[in-house]
Amino acid sequence: MKERIKRIFLNAKEKPDAIIIKNSSEPFTDHNFFYITGLQNGLFEGSIAIIFPDGNTNLIVSQLEEESAKKADANILVYKKSDEYDELLKESLKHVHNVGLNFEGIPHKGFCKLKDNFLEVNFFDVSDVLTKTRMIKDTAEIDLIKNAAKIVDKVMTEIPNIIHDGMFEYELAAEINYLMQKNSADGPAFDTISSFGKNTAEPHYGHGNTRLTNGDFVLCDFGACFSKYNSDITRTFVFGKADDKQKRMYETVLEAQRVGLEKIKSGIKACEIHNAVASYIDNSEFKDCFIHSTGHSLGLAVHDGGVGFTEDCEVELVENMVLTVEPGVYIPGLGGVRIEDDIIVKNDGFELLTKSSRELIEI
Repeated sequence: MKERIKRIFLNAKEKPDAIIIKNSSEPFTDHNFFYITGLQNGLFEGSIAIIFPDGNTNLIVSQLEEESAKKADANILVYKKSDEYDELLKESLKHVHNVGLNFEGIPHKGFCKLKDNFLEVNFFDVSDVLTKTRMIKDTAEIDLIKNAAKIVDKVMTEIPNIIHDGMFEYELAAEINYLMQKNSADGPAFDTISSFGKNTAEPHYGHGNTRLTNGDFVLCDFGACFSKYNSDITRTFVFGKADDKQKRMYETVLEAQRVGLEKIKSGIKACEIHNAVASYIDNSEFKDCFIHSTGHSLGLAVHDGGVGFTEDCEVELVENMVLTVEPGVYIPGLGGVRIEDDIIVKNDGFELLTKSSRELIEI
């Protein structure tokens, strides 16, 4: 973890003497806490990681988390009562004057308490620095994301075998979540989407009590969380025989994804990927039916921040960025098609992480 910490300080224009990552309570835990500690178990609610330019870390945790904290390469400082917590923090900051904080991750109340307790300290925002550092994954992170991708590929191959007439959307979601955990996932990376028929026209529909009927689109969008890192995949099936319009929708989305993938390489601006995909779809019979971005960064968070395949993202792609590529076509009242895969940016192209078949499957 020391190399990650050193890269954070290297990326900072305004050089802090230390950076504090204060973890809050669920569901507002800070992914950066786990990024700099490498911890994969435990909640660490209220814990603080203080990192220094030499790569060292002071980790202030409650007695509840002491054993889990020992897995981190850090100086572990354990408290039992709140006054002990305050003293440990004061001791850690006694020789520093400029301290970086993740303004995007710290609650206002927590920030005010720090300001009141450390009147002589200059606190400033380093959230952009943390995001910039996390955009490029190291080898350990990529290995974990690859494992998460393998899990969803295994599950995706099982879906045609478990879908049946009259099935409820929530039944399919439950089966998908069970299969992910059975294949070593910590759990789902996000609320699994398993939509049928006209519900597939809602990109973030989720799942409900709609029953599957012949001729329906079946859209499955899910991800596995593996040791805190996530994958994200979408495939669209047809239950029964696809009609001509469904086939044209599918082929348009599949070709749009190919158009986007072919442009991915280090040095190209992220917006160029989206604009190529959107242009392809808008020049088909499905103009204005692509209503979201082409993809997002992926890692400790499902939407990991900093870079995405959007129309206005000017960030240049760099080797070892991990993103999704997920064009879609949506027609209200009829349904939608989305195909999503996870990729690693390479200097001369990309590496595909999710390898499930992208051909239309009629079940």
